[in-house]
Amino acid sequence: MIVAIVGRPNVGKSTLFNRLTETKQAIVDETSGVTRDRLYGKAEWSGKEFSVIDTGGYIRNSDDVFEEEIRKQVDIAIEEADLIMFVVDVTAGITDLDESVAGILRKSNKNVILVANKVDNNKLILDSNIFFKFGLGNPMCISSINGSGTGELLDKVVEYIDKETIEEEPDIPKYTVVGRPNVGKSSLINALIGEERNIVTPISGTTRDSIDTRYSKFGQDFFLIDTAGIRKKGKVTENLEFYSVLRSIRALEKADVCLLLIDATQGIESQDLSIIRLIQKNNKGLIILVNKWDLIEKETNTSKDYTNKILGKIAPFVDVPIIFTSVINKQRIHKVLEEAKRVHENRKRKITTSKLNEIMQEVVSANQPPSIKGKFIKIKYITQLNTFYPSFAFFCNLPQYVKEPYKRFLENKLREKFDFTGSPIQIYMRKK
Repeated sequence: MIVAIVGRPNVGKSTLFNRLTETKQAIVDETSGVTRDRLYGKAEWSGKEFSVIDTGGYIRNSDDVFEEEIRKQVDIAIEEADLIMFVVDVTAGITDLDESVAGILRKSNKNVILVANKVDNNKLILDSNIFFKFGLGNPMCISSINGSGTGELLDKVVEYIDKETIEEEPDIPKYTVVGRPNVGKSSLINALIGEERNIVTPISGTTRDSIDTRYSKFGQDFFLIDTAGIRKKGKVTENLEFYSVLRSIRALEKADVCLLLIDATQGIESQDLSIIRLIQKNNKGLIILVNKWDLIEKETNTSKDYTNKILGKIAPFVDVPIIFTSVINKQRIHKVLEEAKRVHENRKRKITTSKLNEIMQEVVSANQPPSIKGKFIKIKYITQLNTFYPSFAFFCNLPQYVKEPYKRFLENKLREKFDFTGSPIQIYMRKK
C-alpha cells in the first residue's frame, strides 16, 4: 500500500515522514545523482508494511510556492496513492492553501486521514477542532517532532490495510517491466506477447490503468505487468519525476522480478539508479536489459566494457544478470525469459539450516569478525528466515559490534556458495 503525505509547505510533512520511516532519510546510499530517494521509505506497524511518500520534496522553488503547484502534487497523490495523510499545522490554523487542498480531497473518492500536527499540549488539542470545518473526519492530533500521537496514527493506517481486499491469483511469477520513458518497454512487451495474443489472458490489475497479462508458452507461465505507456500526460507535464517515482513504486511492489530496461545509447542514468534502489529496498529480483545494443559500435563498446561500467555504478549490489538485447529485432528475448525464471527461483531459494551451518561456519572460522574495543565476536548459529526473499539471521554474542563491511563479506560468501544471482539478500545479526 502507498501512503502519500500531502499539505502546504512548513506543516511538518518531512518530519512526519522521518518519524514514520524511523530514519533521517529513507534510503541511506548517498549515490551521486540519486537526489530524491530520501522522499520514499518503508514503514512497519503491527506486522504490516507499507510505502510512504513525502510529496513536499518534489515542489521546486519552495520559497515561492504557488497554489497551482501544490494542487498538482495533490492531484497526482490522489491518482496514485491508496491512502492520503493531509497534514495541517494547528499553530497556524486554517490558511487559504489548506482550504484549497481540503476541497480537492473532499471531491476525491480516496481514503484521507486528516493529521493535525504540532499539537504539543492540551490547549492545542482543543484548537485542532477548527479543522472539522474541512469535512474530512476527526483530525488526528500528533507532534511529529516528538512522536506523540503517531502510534494512534499508525493504528489508523493499519485499519485501512486490513480493509484492502486482495483478489486470489494463481501462484505464478510476476515480472514487471520498469525503466525511464522511451527505452523500449512497450517494444519489449510486444515482443514477448504481441504475436501470441491467443494464448494470453488479460486480468485487471490492482492499479487502475495497468494490465497484468498471463503468458503461458514454451514451458513458461507468468504474469507480465505492463507499466509502459500508461502515463496520463495532462497530469505530469511539470511533475514527471514525482509521478515516475509513484508509478515505479506501485509497479514494483506487485513484482517478483523487475526487468529494468536501459538505453544502450544513453547508458545507466540517475533515474535508473533510483529505480534500482527502490527494487533493493523492496527486496525484488532484478535483471538489467541493455536495449538498443544494435545501435552501439561494437569495436569501441564491447559488452564486457559496458558491463563493467554498469557494475561500477550499481555497486555494491553487483550480482545482477545483464542482458544485451535489441528488442526491436527480438535479439535474446527468450534469454530474458529464461533469466527471469532463474532469478525468481533464486529469490525463493531455501537453504536447510544444517547445510547453511556446515558451509558458513567454515567461512566464519576462517574469517572471524574484527574485534571491537578488545571484545571478540563469536557467531554460533545461522538460519534462513521465513520471508519471501533471501534473509539470514546470524546469532552471535555481540551483534551490535558487527559492522556493514563484515555483513557484506557474509553476503558475498552466501552468493559464492549458493546461487542468489539477481536477488537482494538481507542479513541480520541477532543475540544468541
